[in-house]
Amino acid sequence: MSHATLTPKSASSLRGATLPKWFSWAAAAASVALGLGISSLAGLHSSIQWALIAAILFVVGSYAASAMVEGKRQAKDRTATSLVWVAFLMAVIPLASLIWETVKRGVKVLDGYFLSHSMGVVADSEPGGGIYHAILGTLEQVGIATAISVPVGVLTAIYLVEYGRGKLSKAVTFFVDVMTGIPSIVAGLFILSLWIVMLGMGYSGFAGSLALCILMIPVVVRSTEEMLKLVPNELREASLALGIPKWRTILKVVLPTSIGGITNGIMLAIARITGETAPVLLLVWGTSVINANPFSDPQASLPMYIYLQYTNSGGSGAAYDRAWAAALTLIAFVMILNLVARGIARWKAPQTGR
Repeated sequence: MSHATLTPKSASSLRGATLPKWFSWAAAAASVALGLGISSLAGLHSSIQWALIAAILFVVGSYAASAMVEGKRQAKDRTATSLVWVAFLMAVIPLASLIWETVKRGVKVLDGYFLSHSMGVVADSEPGGGIYHAILGTLEQVGIATAISVPVGVLTAIYLVEYGRGKLSKAVTFFVDVMTGIPSIVAGLFILSLWIVMLGMGYSGFAGSLALCILMIPVVVRSTEEMLKLVPNELREASLALGIPKWRTILKVVLPTSIGGITNGIMLAIARITGETAPVLLLVWGTSVINANPFSDPQASLPMYIYLQYTNSGGSGAAYDRAWAAALTLIAFVMILNLVARGIARWKAPQTGR
């Protein structure tokens, strides 16, 4: 029997080939250079325009190079990855630009004196003054709104997850979803008509807190509800099987298991209402002096302080610098809340053994 000699077919030189790891960086650099060149030749002076041209060139160039070397299947994968990176940069660059601009303009007058003094008798056109009264007002208004919203929101979520059945549960869920999308100006108008017009109460920090509650409660309900749903039913069943009442099971088993996520959602809800301006503008107004009583008379707040200082500055001067410094303080406050929420979520997260 003769044995035929089997010789492997010669593979294509491009079959199985891959682009080097540095290709993406080289393609990005080339796209930026071409985008700048095209924008310069076309007389485009906007950085947004050349950035969009560079992004298009990067995606198209990556696909073309990958299709020639690696094949169309791998080229599609690279295109999807390129689109993800472009979308990521489109989201990060404006945010980084905003933070950089705020820090650059806000540090001019941001110091200990600025944080520990109020405007008092300082005119808007004069240098000096500070935001102590605005910080105090924001802390009191947000604190009152949190004290009201957290118990209501958490208990509502417990009802929806642990007890809610039938039409009432569906109705509550529907109205929570509706309240989640309510504009802040609508919440302010509702409290204005109810608290000030109908009941005859005056403008105060407490009135603003009531409007902030309307905005905060749906966020707390939704985040808490999702965290409670993540608790395994086996834990509930094991507790009930031992004869422990349902309310005690919720208090001792369900809530401790999900407390990290619940706290994270509450912190994010607080951060969401801290920068609201419309309810404060309608219900709290503003003042240049310290008012530590949130239940009487107008009270300052950081969003209102920024608005008043900017509108009275004319785009320059001491008031303009104070507005940017107050904006930087507000961003730092919200950032601290988010970091605290992440820290609590990590601290309360279940520890897995190695």
